[in-house]
Amino acid sequence: MPFSPNSKLLRLTLVATCALLAAAFFTHISLAQNATPVSSDAQPYVIDYYYKIKWGHADEFLFLFKKNHLPVLKKEMELGRILHVTLAAPRYHTTEDGRWDFRVTITFKNAAIANDNFDSAALTKQLFPDQDTFKKEEHRRFDILDAHWDLPLKDVPLDSK
Repeated sequence: MPFSPNSKLLRLTLVATCALLAAAFFTHISLAQNATPVSSDAQPYVIDYYYKIKWGHADEFLFLFKKNHLPVLKKEMELGRILHVTLAAPRYHTTEDGRWDFRVTITFKNAAIANDNFDSAALTKQLFPDQDTFKKEEHRRFDILDAHWDLPLKDVPLDSK
């Protein structure tokens, strides 16, 4: 028998094997998290954007969103980058840890466009000549947030086995 139960070589081999497996696992997880979304360029790509607003500021947030951000999204629709934009709010309250106040769902033309780091500065300058007011109001819109997160979605086929 090459290894006895108390063998230093056995312990060293087990430790080395565990270390290699852990490294492979964490490398796989890291690559999966950093990977560009896999999607056909012909398929629309949907992202939900969730906003949790500080208590008492939901109306102000909605006003600022409609005034300053929605026109930019509509302009991107005109450019063909975005196919559809919707805004939803929950009908009932939830627990505080699961609370969100607004969900904006944006359907992009495809995954490449959704992830191309499009710079909307030219659009905002065109739409909002008073950049000082625009920047101040956008800063305020994010100041009154408790949390914000983005959730790219994928369709799950129900007919496949």
